[in-house]
Amino acid sequence: MDKDRFIQEMTDDEIDNIPDDELDEPETSDNGEQLYEHHRIVVDKGQETMRVDKFLFDRLPNVSRNRIQQAAQADYVRANERPVRSSYRIKPLDIITVLMNRPLYDNEIIPEEIPLDIVYEDRYILVVNKPAGMVVHPGHGNYSGTLVNALAWHMRDVPDYDSNDPHVGLVHRIDKETSGLLVIAKTPEAKTNLGLQFFLKTTRRRYRALVWGTVEDDMGTVISDIGRNPRDRMQMTVLPDGEGKHAVTHYKVLERLGYVTLVECILETGRTHQIRVHMKYIGHTLFNDARYGGNHILKGTFFSKYKQFVNNCFDICPRQALHAMTLGFQHPVTGEQMDFTTPVPEDMTLLLDKWRGYISNRESE
Repeated sequence: MDKDRFIQEMTDDEIDNIPDDELDEPETSDNGEQLYEHHRIVVDKGQETMRVDKFLFDRLPNVSRNRIQQAAQADYVRANERPVRSSYRIKPLDIITVLMNRPLYDNEIIPEEIPLDIVYEDRYILVVNKPAGMVVHPGHGNYSGTLVNALAWHMRDVPDYDSNDPHVGLVHRIDKETSGLLVIAKTPEAKTNLGLQFFLKTTRRRYRALVWGTVEDDMGTVISDIGRNPRDRMQMTVLPDGEGKHAVTHYKVLERLGYVTLVECILETGRTHQIRVHMKYIGHTLFNDARYGGNHILKGTFFSKYKQFVNNCFDICPRQALHAMTLGFQHPVTGEQMDFTTPVPEDMTLLLDKWRGYISNRESE
């Protein structure tokens, strides 16, 4: 497999996009690797001598001593511009710098005590059930209260976990208003292994979605390229072959409810907004998906009573009706097949019950 292609795929499609504001010019290691300065500390004149790993541990918040030692082993810790080991003993007026092979983000991840719905956890992985409305990763306009902030707090005492290190953490993503399952890697080795499973499409991901209209075929598959909409940069869209990224969504009808249909969507690929874009492409926009027009009445009657009913439905589930219900993968260390399922959340359950009641009343008239 082409390693560069794997990294490109994982960066663009399976991990949250992280701002890449870089410093003016990165340094270069002996093997040609680009390095970026993250910390610079001038040792005080009266500082007593001590190991550099302890010195940095005492001064860098939210960074474990183990992580500092790993950085030193990789020649990322330097004294007076020369790489030093963890055992190096600092001297007054030493200039200690910590470099990394990634740019320094404008907004470092700050641990926040936010409750997590943990489905499974061991030394290597964590599976969580993300509620609708929670942003996965800090970004423009959402610098706190995210899943990553919550993970940083939850794993603040895990030696190998650094929320600012892209070699651990989120393996894939779901949108802010989508609820459901996500797997997080707690070690670099687990991140690499799980990332490869997503890349090779061996993971199992099933979603529940309520869409506008009557889906006629009991099952089907949408195969089309997806890319940024040239007319609206906030949207993704289906593009001609070769102009976007290959995407495959399988769907199956679970329940027809008059002017809407409950479907199961199975992802073969993991593109941004894939289900939302593919279902709209075949004429079945997700119910109450504001970004793609699903927050308007797309099917039904013109009667004011029906309009009020739909508006009540929008209030019950004030987001796109999409839930990442099932997630399956092989454990990155043991190789055991692991499958997790989380029930449809209350807002979608109430929404479905309301539509069932509407259909029942209509049929009894």
